[in-house]
Amino acid sequence: DLRDIFKANIMAMQKSVTLAFLAVGATTVIFIALVSASLVTNRTIISTGTIKTVGVGVYWDSACTNATSSIDWGTLAPSQTAISTVYVKSNSTIPVTLSLSSGNWVPTSASSCLTPGWNCTGYVLGKGLVVAAALTLTVSANITGVTSFSFDMAITGSE
Repeated sequence: DLRDIFKANIMAMQKSVTLAFLAVGATTVIFIALVSASLVTNRTIISTGTIKTVGVGVYWDSACTNATSSIDWGTLAPSQTAISTVYVKSNSTIPVTLSLSSGNWVPTSASSCLTPGWNCTGYVLGKGLVVAAALTLTVSANITGVTSFSFDMAITGSE
């Protein structure tokens, strides 16, 4: 019947219109998303500051012009303590706490009979300041088998 055909055509048109609105709606959402994504602003923030450096220099003289790179302890006897004075200067932008360490012992057995030390363990050295440091090397009374030696001493300034 003609009414049924008419109803069928109207229903088909409604489906087409609904799909068309959905397609337009989706396109609008995509368009809005694209427009939103392109609305980007940049803000430059200027910053200033100081780079924190932590370090020390070691020198022979109190004016800190003659850098120390090695110490010759000379010939030492059992039970002897040798002393060498150096000057430690802060190259840091903040106060640093001083420490001393040793390593790279040759022969390795020397580390058990030779004891390095100093008078500045835990000393807080202010920015740009200098302190006289008495480095010591004590030889054990029972040293045997070591006729010559070498080792590294590291003076460190840490925050």
